[in-house]
Amino acid sequence: MTLPTDRPLALVTGASSGIGLELAKQFAEHGFDLVVAAEDDELDAAAETLRAMGAHVSPVRGDLTRYEDRELLVTAVRGSGRPLAAAAINAGVGVGGAFVDTDLDAELGIVALNCGSTVHVAKRVAQDMAARGEGRILFTSSVASQAPQPFQAVYGASKAFVQHLALALREELSDTGVSVTALLPGPTDTEFFDRGDLTDTRMGATDAKDDPAQVARQGYEGLMKGEASVFAGSLASKAMGRLSAVTPGNVAAKLNRVMTEPGSADG
Repeated sequence: MTLPTDRPLALVTGASSGIGLELAKQFAEHGFDLVVAAEDDELDAAAETLRAMGAHVSPVRGDLTRYEDRELLVTAVRGSGRPLAAAAINAGVGVGGAFVDTDLDAELGIVALNCGSTVHVAKRVAQDMAARGEGRILFTSSVASQAPQPFQAVYGASKAFVQHLALALREELSDTGVSVTALLPGPTDTEFFDRGDLTDTRMGATDAKDDPAQVARQGYEGLMKGEASVFAGSLASKAMGRLSAVTPGNVAAKLNRVMTEPGSADG
């Protein structure tokens, strides 16, 4: 679909709710048109919300664990008739529970979405931006990327993958005119905990989760400033992320277990 204005164009994946929707709102508020992607029925309502903010919006519904659906998204972006000024590669999922008990297919799905789709979309976006000599890419990482995550082992590992990918690409692309930023939210008030079966954990049950709008605003501002990594959310979340980064892995794993072990909400 060709979008009919001269406004800059942004792509946001996982844009139907949570941080993704709030990132899309940030782009709309700052004069961008949008290609937004998600697999669920909430995408249509999200697109209407963004249109009400003045953006031209092209929603692309698909399962980004599938190669074919990723390519359909890339085709939609390239077929917009405009260069992509910014991309927020945000789609992700988590699963909580003991590694020996969790469903294998669900955890392979984490790898396919959080890692596979991130690489795929980033590859196509970065190639086009580098060839043009300008663009901005935001990866939604997590404070979970900074230390081992017992009972979210695959999710935590997937976010470490995203974080390292973002920082490596930032260096690779540093002389191309393309800026890369990693967004590291702490626990945020989204559907993540319900979808990931994490509501019985101390982390999932806490009322002290961050506002996704605040996280998105800080991420957008960091992207526009060209920052490498943005620890987002409350001061407590930012401090938690920075502390995790300097705590030995075995110690951090023990500390994180208190927050992520199933049933810990009742402890």
